[in-house]
Amino acid sequence: MPRSSELTPPRAWVAAWCAWDWGSAAFNAVMTTFVFTVYLTSSVGKHLPGPMSATSWLSWAMAAAGLLVAVLAPVMGQRSDAAGSRKRSLGGWSLLVFVCTLCCFFVRDDYHYLWLGLLLLAVGTVCFELSNVPYYAMLRQVSTPATVGRVSGVGWACGYLGGIVLLLVCNYGFIAGDGGLLGVPTADGLNIRIVAVLAAVWFGASALPVLLVLPREPRRDDVPRLGIVGSYRAVFASIAELWRADRHAVVFLLAQALFRDGLAAVFTFGAVLGTTVYGMSASTVLVFGVVANVFAAAGALVAGRFDDRYGAKPVIVVSLVAMAVAGCALLAVSGELMFWVFGLMLTIFVGPAQASARSYMTRLTPPGHEGRMFGLYQTTGRAASFLAPTLFGVCVALFHADRAGIVGIIVVLLAGLAVLFIVRPARDRALDPA
Repeated sequence: MPRSSELTPPRAWVAAWCAWDWGSAAFNAVMTTFVFTVYLTSSVGKHLPGPMSATSWLSWAMAAAGLLVAVLAPVMGQRSDAAGSRKRSLGGWSLLVFVCTLCCFFVRDDYHYLWLGLLLLAVGTVCFELSNVPYYAMLRQVSTPATVGRVSGVGWACGYLGGIVLLLVCNYGFIAGDGGLLGVPTADGLNIRIVAVLAAVWFGASALPVLLVLPREPRRDDVPRLGIVGSYRAVFASIAELWRADRHAVVFLLAQALFRDGLAAVFTFGAVLGTTVYGMSASTVLVFGVVANVFAAAGALVAGRFDDRYGAKPVIVVSLVAMAVAGCALLAVSGELMFWVFGLMLTIFVGPAQASARSYMTRLTPPGHEGRMFGLYQTTGRAASFLAPTLFGVCVALFHADRAGIVGIIVVLLAGLAVLFIVRPARDRALDPA
């Protein structure tokens, strides 16, 4: 009789799980990358008084959000394992993301509203990152040891494809020209504020399938429910246990903490730089976002097969090297055309790095402890999440140029790559849980 880990999950489970990734584009692509952050920095905060630009304030807000995620993630992950409540946890955090996104409608085109926008974006980011803890933990439910890389890649690709569709709707329906095909008034940023409402509805609807279709994980009597202090003790105990069992696992957690922060910064600041440094209009940024999502989806799909065949580490290494090269090129070039060339080079490798980091962690995790381990994954992944935004802000402040922020992102990516070189491939604990 085959082990449960070798049974093929129903396709409906995989589709429902991927639907959440599809909907995540509403927050990733629209709110934190191509639309709302651009609106905050180039419109709402355009005439912000004082020495710091709106872009700098955005970097500090994201740094604070990352710090809060690092504080909360271990508690959330450990409790979801103990109570068998991954679905409930995912539903609760998704609801909060929906509410924060919806409330962005009230951010008017006036620098006095910049602080409300940054607050909603930061809180929404915290909730979105915490929702990834139970969501990533469900990856083993919808895959087998032989397909975990492929399923993870398909999930990321669905997120990018969802971004393509949603960005097209946003651009041609509400933004292009003067209010898009629907002719929405642009005064006071109304068209962008309506896009935020659309993003909230899109995300909320896409989150429902995984909550309705996937079965609830059984409660585990061997995983006690702990308080806040106990949860942090469990985090350090998990790290100590990993260190004794597989020191390379701990090194990987350090490596991904660095390079995932760099990947997040590429999304957060990429579109902002496209407008403030390379001369793109808001509408052109959205078109770039659509094409970038096509490239990223293709990269994630192809890399998923390489992941299952050759392992996650080679995929991540190649991706980080290519991204560092593209980032260095962007420092030296100017103009919209060059941003298209090297910006797309960046995006085609972001998806593979993200998907393979997730599959590596899944292979590393003992069955039944996914919530705890992905809580640790998010904790360590966000423990350094202030680095890229902080270095971005510091470089901008030192050189008085938004372009200089790219240096901070490159440094973080290269630091993650350097640590990753000493990590060995992960053996799948579902096949050999001992």
